[in-house]
Amino acid sequence: MKKILTIVIALLAVASTHAARKALAPVDYVNTLMGTAIKGEGGSAPFVGTPHAMTNFMPQTRENKMGTMAYIYDDKSIMGFMGSHQPTIWMGDYGYMSLMPQTGTDVRPLPGDRALPYTHDSEKATPYRYSVDLQAPEGKLHVEMSAASRAAVMQFTFPRKAQQRVILQGINLNPALGDWANDYGPRLEKLRGWVKVDLDNNEIVGYNPDRQSAQIGPETPNFKGYFVVRFNRPIKGHGTWDGDKVYRDKAELTGTRMGAFVEFGNSDGKPVVAHVGTSFISVEQARANLDKEVGSKSLDALAQSTREAWNNVLSKMSVETDNLDDKTIFYTAIYLNYRFPREFSEDGRYYSAMDDKVHEGISYNDFSLWDTFRATHPLLTLLEPEMTGDMITGLLNMYKEGGWLPMWPNPSYTNIMIATHADAVIADAYMKGIRNYDVNLAYEAMRKDAMTPPDADTQRRYGDRDRWTSYEARAGASFYHSIGYVPDDRTAESVSRTLEYALDDWCVARVALDMNKVDDYNALMRWSQNYRNQYCKEKGFMLPRKYDGTFIDINDHDRHGLTEGSKWTYLFCVMQDIPGMIEMMGGNEAFAAKLDQNFDGGHYRHDNEPGHHYIYLYDYCGQPRKAQALIRKTIRDNYHNAPDGFNGNDDCGQMSAWYLFSVMGFYPVTPASNVFALGAPQFRRMTIDITSPQTGESHTVTIEAKNLSEKNMHVSGVTIDGTPIDGNFITYDQLLHASNITFTMCE
Repeated sequence: MKKILTIVIALLAVASTHAARKALAPVDYVNTLMGTAIKGEGGSAPFVGTPHAMTNFMPQTRENKMGTMAYIYDDKSIMGFMGSHQPTIWMGDYGYMSLMPQTGTDVRPLPGDRALPYTHDSEKATPYRYSVDLQAPEGKLHVEMSAASRAAVMQFTFPRKAQQRVILQGINLNPALGDWANDYGPRLEKLRGWVKVDLDNNEIVGYNPDRQSAQIGPETPNFKGYFVVRFNRPIKGHGTWDGDKVYRDKAELTGTRMGAFVEFGNSDGKPVVAHVGTSFISVEQARANLDKEVGSKSLDALAQSTREAWNNVLSKMSVETDNLDDKTIFYTAIYLNYRFPREFSEDGRYYSAMDDKVHEGISYNDFSLWDTFRATHPLLTLLEPEMTGDMITGLLNMYKEGGWLPMWPNPSYTNIMIATHADAVIADAYMKGIRNYDVNLAYEAMRKDAMTPPDADTQRRYGDRDRWTSYEARAGASFYHSIGYVPDDRTAESVSRTLEYALDDWCVARVALDMNKVDDYNALMRWSQNYRNQYCKEKGFMLPRKYDGTFIDINDHDRHGLTEGSKWTYLFCVMQDIPGMIEMMGGNEAFAAKLDQNFDGGHYRHDNEPGHHYIYLYDYCGQPRKAQALIRKTIRDNYHNAPDGFNGNDDCGQMSAWYLFSVMGFYPVTPASNVFALGAPQFRRMTIDITSPQTGESHTVTIEAKNLSEKNMHVSGVTIDGTPIDGNFITYDQLLHASNITFTMCE
């Protein structure tokens, strides 16, 4: 009887655990600490806030700059809780601020002096709430925060009997952080932050004019990140600080590395609650954002509404699996694709860093276009077509205000990365029927990218991250148009530029043809073949080429003339004319053999984006089984439920979007083609809610993988609603009208 009872109890326990897991909402699976470790260089952070939040609230473990995030999992202490606008590791923060609770009699304002140790055991990180225990000298100091898009609630519970102080840092120009990517000299000369303790309103207000990427962008003298911090308890003591100098009772200050502090009477455990509002328009707008998004909400209430916002978007995709780690990676990948680009509008107005003025309308910012045109934006066209159109409106507003579509706005133009892949994003949306923006203005902007060289194009090399002189757009376009390629002895990153310009030309050509702009179409299609001029048939690689036509041979590891990769990284870069590339390289068998050499020889680098479509090229040369096997291997090698869970920078969602498409079983190799290359699904059953841009209505597409197992990684057949698919591709139109896509898996 005891044995039977034990079995029953065990079964009930298993059933209870299963029911508990089943009851979890999508947001409960998200791991915001994935990609936060030094190993893997994931470039992520445990941001708190709503999808596409204007301000990301987060714990700060170090002083951030271009090259490091404010939170690194490996660090052992926390120096603040930050309202940040840094999107990823190699872009800068701007208009930031931070708060840090502090005990003791001495005011210790500098980041290194105010930092307190913590352990990850006490840390709870979700998209809607973050909490941690800091180890103050007097005992545990508990911190919690939640946020909306532009405002947050932070709650500090101090040890009993301890002094209760909150340090605000409004600007942090620390010359000790200077390096090749971070020059503090000009910013120290020109910038001054401002802070004021307003005792009448029990607030701290201020602004921060710092942009960490300022050296690679134009001047923006009117730029400021404004903030309002409102406290729940009366301020009993206050002051300001500049560097290591503390000015007790001084309520207002300007400076380059400074802030304020406020103190509260001991209340035996009652927390200090700070309500934080942010804006790029004014202090008054920051206060309005705070009132609108938080108002009188408690931290719990704000966390609940933000949780609901995340569940609404995360539930657009679902997966069935018993593997908790796989489920976590899946929902974390969706989460990462809903963080950027960030909202930049505030009550129908926005500050534009392109012309340094405030406008009415829609704005988004921090587009990592060199990365995200490949998979993130195509994913959003399926899930969020209306929002995609609004993002394009944001890009077009930048064009109107600055004269060019941006490459990597942060928040103004920056000459980081190459090519004009806003063209690919717009063309892909246009060809899918997403038109809720000014299509004529969109074509005008794309045409300028394709036809107009940047300033002094033949006189400047326009190297990546060069100090700002003017916007580089398609640097070397003068040569690209005249001799058919970008010459290495005239323009930096010449090989990559030729190849990527050719892709963008093809994308613009697709729109030109649809809009009956025949002359433009013919010219663009001719230029889209310029990739052929970069191929050295003798060596079998895309190689740098001088103005006189001479090729420059380079070894397997040399990056000469290339962007973030070797000659292997860019060998198969042609997306717009894959049959032509295959023919150029000797036909299907020779091309497949070269692909084999790429993967078998360890040349493929999934940790960076140029090769993200390479696995799927096997579909085009008649060997899809190789792609199907490589998809599983690449997922297992590069994605893990851990702080070092990404092999490489997630780059504002691209690494995660590749994963999502790949586990679904298809991938958007060529933007604006409306064609997806088939792969191999990695879950037995998935769903995705695809929204029609014409009707605005969504329907659920179920993706099933029959007989999926460890051995059965290959695909023997695919049907859409029972009709077999002939070949290795499906179309956007098929997805838009499908209900069930079934893959039959085999060994």
